[in-house]
Amino acid sequence: MTDRHLNSAVAAIRAAADRAAIAGRLHPDGEQRLLQSIVDATVRLFDAEASSIALFERDPDRLEFRVAAGPQGAGAVGKSIKTSQGIAGFVFSTGQALALSDVASDPRFNRKAAARTGYIPRSIAAVPLSDEQGTHGVLQVLDKRSEATFSLRDMELLGVFAAQAATAIAVTRAQREVSDLLRAAFKASGDRELTDAEVEALISVAAADLDLDDAAPFWRLADQVAQLRGLGERELNLVTAILGAVGAQAAARRGRRS
Repeated sequence: MTDRHLNSAVAAIRAAADRAAIAGRLHPDGEQRLLQSIVDATVRLFDAEASSIALFERDPDRLEFRVAAGPQGAGAVGKSIKTSQGIAGFVFSTGQALALSDVASDPRFNRKAAARTGYIPRSIAAVPLSDEQGTHGVLQVLDKRSEATFSLRDMELLGVFAAQAATAIAVTRAQREVSDLLRAAFKASGDRELTDAEVEALISVAAADLDLDDAAPFWRLADQVAQLRGLGERELNLVTAILGAVGAQAAARRGRRS
């Protein structure tokens, strides 16, 4: 590899590290929180007994139930099934949405896996979490209280929630891939693989360079924005008003210069 190519590769890694560090600092648990909000909203919308999201994980390949909501949902969290197992496995492996009004009579239903969660559903609706990169997991809803079946409209609404979940997953996994890229790149140029702590330290060093310009302290601003999440509604409204006023003033100054 020539010095020019090496410098280009290092610059690309550096830019990726900057972006990942910023995203991670602003939303360190963004994926989990968004996925939980999706299953919470799904349970309320459908007035269902439970909703859950299972994500595809490797080594070994499996579907792992990461979040759940509803009176009967808690038992699913942390459980794993094979990617070809049960209703979730069918939806994941085929990429097809599925709605069943009599789960027990369907040969794809895995009663043993359901029993491990402590709840055997009567009806189920499941949709894949898919984007251009493939299928990342499955969103499920169990047992609407108001009706025995899931309608076509229900499945369309569930697809909207699934699209939001797929976006959250794609963003988070892109951040993970940056760390994997850094680890592999430095392993190739050295004699050992970096630990997670060392990768995090490298990302932090890269991101720290964003504040070399004292007139544009981006990293300090990112820290302050991240801290706003702990404020109450009244304080957040005040901060929003202040930021709006500052933005309007800056826009006016730019307009006068042009």
